[in-house]
Amino acid sequence: MEYSHNDAELIEQPIGYWAWAAYKAVVTRTRGALAEKDTTQPQWWVLAQVARAEHVKTRSEVSETLSGYLDVGQVVLAEEIDATIARGWLTEDAAGRLSLTAAGKDSFDELAALQGELWAERHAGVSDEEYLTTLKVLQRFIHNTGGRAWHH
Repeated sequence: MEYSHNDAELIEQPIGYWAWAAYKAVVTRTRGALAEKDTTQPQWWVLAQVARAEHVKTRSEVSETLSGYLDVGQVVLAEEIDATIARGWLTEDAAGRLSLTAAGKDSFDELAALQGELWAERHAGVSDEEYLTTLKVLQRFIHNTGGRAWHH
């Protein structure tokens, strides 16, 4: 891979641009790969929240957890939860508890494998140490600018 600038020039590059460019590239690639499987990123998030849960989650618990993900908002999340139910991946009882169906389990397994492939693609040539440093630096930038991330 060829870098855009030499080290002396890179050190002067704006973090905002490069963080945005990385975000755009990663999200575009992820959403494109999911679209090839006829699903959306928020549908994957919903499915994963229910499939990986240690206890049964309600619609509102799933929405609360996912509400900070890429600023999708409550309306979009409600629509995406409805879409996973309409697809037959989840069921919802009268108390709003979401349960995984057999079709949902199959779709989760397929999409989880795809997510693993995308992870490997993104991380090619990036060590765990570099990745850890990158996340810590980005979180420091968020902190230093008074921003908030989902974990705050």
